[in-house]
Amino acid sequence: MLKIQNISKNFGDLKALNDVSFDVSDGQILGLIGQNGAGKSTTFHSILNFLNYQGTITWNDQPITETVFDEIGYLPEERSLMPKLTIEQQIIYLARLKNKSAKEIRPQIETWLKRFAVKGTKKDKIKDLSKGNQQKVQLICTLIHNPKLLILDEPFSGLDPVNADLLKQAILTAKKQGAAIIFSSHDMENVEELCDKLVMLRNGKVVLNGAVQEIRDSFGKTMIYVTTDQSIDKLATLPHVVAAKPLESRRYVLYLDKEEAGRDVFDELTHGQYIEEFSQQPPTLNEIFRRKAGEKDE
Repeated sequence: MLKIQNISKNFGDLKALNDVSFDVSDGQILGLIGQNGAGKSTTFHSILNFLNYQGTITWNDQPITETVFDEIGYLPEERSLMPKLTIEQQIIYLARLKNKSAKEIRPQIETWLKRFAVKGTKKDKIKDLSKGNQQKVQLICTLIHNPKLLILDEPFSGLDPVNADLLKQAILTAKKQGAAIIFSSHDMENVEELCDKLVMLRNGKVVLNGAVQEIRDSFGKTMIYVTTDQSIDKLATLPHVVAAKPLESRRYVLYLDKEEAGRDVFDELTHGQYIEEFSQQPPTLNEIFRRKAGEKDE
């Protein structure tokens, strides 16, 4: 288990982290979200001992020292590979830094290249690969030593949907193998799809921390998705509807002032007749993100 307790970090007068606490268990995926500058990368750098900080960070109840680094897989936000090396040389070089031998890693390389659909051979130089294939090679470097703690800083950035799905499957496989995984993302759909828990930072403070569905439910089921021939002007005047927004042809989302009003809206909208869609839901993570990001600190 990764456990972060009351960590704070200042850069001069800027308080980048302010009493941040959360944990990630083995076989669990945590999404770390927040606007740019919220403290996500600073949190990762603190876990990895790249920075001095106040507070306590432990892995399996022990401080994170050089002896633990072999168990960690880290993908930085700014990708960095050595362009003159071949794919094979690059993967082996970084694996050896994790105390894996070339003899152990070399037979696995072809399998990993196929798994991530890398266009190129292991003898191709990094500089000759496309940006997307370079990114996939760096992902392989992050995963090939089977880390027990996986830290991914914006791993989906720049990936097309097909390659994003390949990464998702790799993350889920690492979860099944018992890894504790933490990743940051601005795409709330990825967080909602993959994560067991999420932590949201705003100006270095934790403003959300818990299971994804529990966090959504805590905001109440104040959104109704409907498919109807009624006009948006008519929908906006329904009782307890504070706003109506078009989604696509004949489909809308209605925002309620309270969850309990859903039955009244249903009655007014249907009058006992068939309706194609009526689904009352808590806010999406995208909606929650916008609400929490827009709040002012007390």
